[in-house]
Amino acid sequence: MIFTPEIIGYLAATLTTASFVPQAILTIKTRDTESLSLGMYSTFTLGVLCWLIYGIHLGDKAIIVANAITLLLAVSILSFKLYNLIHNKKA
Repeated sequence: MIFTPEIIGYLAATLTTASFVPQAILTIKTRDTESLSLGMYSTFTLGVLCWLIYGIHLGDKAIIVANAITLLLAVSILSFKLYNLIHNKKA
């Protein structure tokens, strides 16, 4: 099997996107975000959005699909983090 740049791109996209699935599942199940950095997830989510826009500009399916999925996962984690911060301040 020959590894073309496109195959390597899809492999990289799959691996990096899959790396967020366990954190997203754990956060959704437990709703615990105390140990997560708001600054890191905010910056990361903005970076993923930029990658998605860049992928759309290039028309690169691997970049688009990977970053669209990762953005959904990152936004879900970030949303729980923000919800918990707001909710805990009221308590």
